[in-house]
Amino acid sequence: MQRILTILACLFLLLPASAKGKHSSKPVVMYDLDLERGEKAECLQLNGAAEYSQGGLSLVPGTALVKLDRFYALAERVVRYRITPSPDAVIWFQSSMGDFTAEVDVPSRKVRILTSPVTDVDVPFLEGGKPYDVEIFHIYNKAIVRILTADGKQVASTEATNDGPGGRKTGDLQTGFSVGMQWDHYCFGLRSGASAVVGRITVSALKSKVRLLIYGDSITQPEGYFPASIFGSAWTQRIIRHLDGDAMSSGRGGCTINEVLNYIRNELPYIDAEYVMVTIGTNGGDTVENLSQLVEYIQSQGSTVILNNIPSNESGTQVPVNRIIAQVREKYDLKGCMFDLATSLDGDGKVVDKTKMFFEDYWEEWKWRVYHHPNWKGGQSMFERTLVDVPEIYGK
Repeated sequence: MQRILTILACLFLLLPASAKGKHSSKPVVMYDLDLERGEKAECLQLNGAAEYSQGGLSLVPGTALVKLDRFYALAERVVRYRITPSPDAVIWFQSSMGDFTAEVDVPSRKVRILTSPVTDVDVPFLEGGKPYDVEIFHIYNKAIVRILTADGKQVASTEATNDGPGGRKTGDLQTGFSVGMQWDHYCFGLRSGASAVVGRITVSALKSKVRLLIYGDSITQPEGYFPASIFGSAWTQRIIRHLDGDAMSSGRGGCTINEVLNYIRNELPYIDAEYVMVTIGTNGGDTVENLSQLVEYIQSQGSTVILNNIPSNESGTQVPVNRIIAQVREKYDLKGCMFDLATSLDGDGKVVDKTKMFFEDYWEEWKWRVYHHPNWKGGQSMFERTLVDVPEIYGK
C-alpha cells in the first residue's frame, strides 16, 4: 500500500494543469490488483489472451484481449499497468468499445496512440526483460500515454486531444480529430512477440475529494463532440472552471440510467463528493423506480443529490421525461436545475431553441435531423441556470 501511495503522489505532481484545480485533492485508487503477489479477480476476463503464472499475468500473442470488467466513465482518471515485455513484444491497450488504442512497441522503441495520423513518441530506454509502468490518462478531451522505468527516473509520454466536429455531416463545424473517449472497460493484450507479463493493474481517479461530481450521458460528455478550440464553453467546463477545478464530470455518450447505475458504483465510493449532479434521460430509460434507486445510492455515499431536468430537444421528448424527474425530486425533496427552460425557444421547456444546439444530420440513415447536444450558446445558458437554481453548489 505504501508503494501505491507513493505512486499516487508522483502522479499528482506530474498531472497536467487542467486536471488540478485550485482546491483539488490528490488522486485516489479506485481499483488495484496485484498480480505479482498472485491475486486474482473475477472481473478480470482472460478471454484466452493470458494465463496466470508466477510473477503475474502472462500474455498470449494474438488478437484476443484481457478485459477488466469494471465500467468507468470518469473524465479524470488513469490506469497504470506494470509490464515486463520481451525484446520483440508489441503490447496494445484498448477500450472495450475499440474507440481508443495505444501501443508499447519494444523493438521499435516507441509508444503510440493509434489516431489518424498516429500520435507517438520515441522511448530510447525501452528494452526487453525490464519492468515498466505504463499509464493511460483520460482527462476530458485529452489522452496521455506515459511509460516510466520501474524506478521512475526515466519517463516518456505522448498525448492527443480529441477535437470534435461540433455537429454531424451538414452540421459539421469542422472535420475534427478523433482520439477516443476510452469507452467503457480497460482491455489489453500482446499483439505480437514472445511474451509480456503484467504484474499490476491500478485504476485511479485524479481527485479524491470534490465539491461537485457531475453524472450523465453525452450531454455531460461534451468532450466527445465539442471542438477543442471552444471546449471551455461547454456547460460542464464552465461549472468546473467556476469552482476553480473543485469538481469532475463523468458522462457516457449514448447511455441511460442503467449504465449510470453501473459505473457510478465503481467511482463514487472512492471520491468524497459533497454534491452529485445527475442529468439523465435523453436516451430513455427513466422511471420513478430507476431514478429512486440512483438517488438512494448516491445518498448512501454521503452526497447531496442534484437531479436536473434534461435539456430540450428536437422531438420534445424532454417534456414527459422531466415530469418523471420532477416526481422523484418531490419524493426525496431534492433540488435540480431546469435545463429544459434554459434550452427552449420561449423559456418554457417545450420547444427547443435550435440556436443553442449543435445540428446533427442523420437524414440519409434514419431520416433524422436532431438538435439535442448543447453548443457554446446552450452551454452558457445552462451554466447561468445553475447560478439561479442551485447556487449552493458554488457555496452561495
